[in-house]
Amino acid sequence: MATLTTKELSALEDQLSMEQSIVNKYQAMADLCSDTKLQKCLKDAAQKHQQHFDTLLTFLG
Repeated sequence: MATLTTKELSALEDQLSMEQSIVNKYQAMADLCSDTKLQKCLKDAAQKHQQHFDTLLTFLG
């Protein structure tokens, strides 16, 4: 794996932070939601962004 530049590392850290924030927000909205269909959509969205986060995290390893 190629070494990341400082600029690339900074962008990756920013993206990881944004993805984690999105996961937290979707989870919070799902927890407050009483409509089961909407709740499932929100949980699915949270899971998708968690997968994005996990994929991005592999670039640091």
